[in-house]
Amino acid sequence: MRRRTFLTGLGAIGTVGLVGCGSDKSKDEYKADPGSLQVYSSQHENVTKAWAEAFTASTGIKVQVRKGSDSSMGHQIVAEGSSSPADVFLTENSPAMTLVERSNLLAPLEEATRRQVPANLTPSSKAWTSIAARSTVLVYNPEKLPKAELPKSLMDLAGPEWKDRWGCAPGGADFQAIVAGMLAGQGEQKTTEWLKGLKNNARALQNNIATMKSVNAGEIPCGVIYHYYWYRDQAGTKEGSGNTALHYFRNRDPGAFVSLSGGAVLAGSKKPAEARKFLAFVTSPAGQKVLVDSNSMEYAVGVGVPSAPALPPLSTLQAPPVDPFALNSDKVSALMTDAGIL
Repeated sequence: MRRRTFLTGLGAIGTVGLVGCGSDKSKDEYKADPGSLQVYSSQHENVTKAWAEAFTASTGIKVQVRKGSDSSMGHQIVAEGSSSPADVFLTENSPAMTLVERSNLLAPLEEATRRQVPANLTPSSKAWTSIAARSTVLVYNPEKLPKAELPKSLMDLAGPEWKDRWGCAPGGADFQAIVAGMLAGQGEQKTTEWLKGLKNNARALQNNIATMKSVNAGEIPCGVIYHYYWYRDQAGTKEGSGNTALHYFRNRDPGAFVSLSGGAVLAGSKKPAEARKFLAFVTSPAGQKVLVDSNSMEYAVGVGVPSAPALPPLSTLQAPPVDPFALNSDKVSALMTDAGIL
């Protein structure tokens, strides 16, 4: 029997890490420390912690991190509005940032900070900056799916020949960002048709790691994930990826979509100068080196900062030219709900 685990994209905000304050509190006990810079983050906890600790060591400015998922944290900031304690918002994927931006809650991005990241990795609105990047890939099991039989395009997976032969995590913000990229590049009709194919064909799994492990175990021939899950496992025990390989679609295919993690200063920040310093640090060569050294295997986006050597260069991935500002998470949620996926 096929297992389907459809999750909503709006999860509860997770625990609060007090970086530099020496304690942890649950979300129900969250109280902003007026002496600390408030960073609302849906980025990986180890990366955010590393950035915060390095920033504090460099500047002496204390940082308090509130951790949550992309969608929940974005909606949290919108709900709090101008009274939000947040000074800085960091995301895993850009649609959550665009949600906040469209509510006019972001402060202008400093030109000096913007210049630390290539123009093609910045939204057209220039209201926020990318802080890291991740590429869409197809993880496959060569014993179940020979290289010669790989799909030419992500769009092919909607065809009936792929029924029960691939998996993904449609309830997660990662996958929904990929769909947002498809919507921006392919339009609503093609995206809707593809989602119908997903509903009919794919095994819905809990997250990217579960998808990779299912492919590794031979339960499904292939799955759609972000690249760094595979590279992190390969750098370790290979327990979840030892029987798999990666396929990069390239050729500006929707399956070559590169998702940008975003960073911005909130317009209502009580510590705007410190917040601007933090974002400038994160995108600086020193801050981007912190990202690389964290072993997250995400792509560095700072000018002149190389990513982990194991990764194919970001410039070689031939990603589709999608403006991050055009990504619409609410529209994606509506389309996926209409398709019976969420």
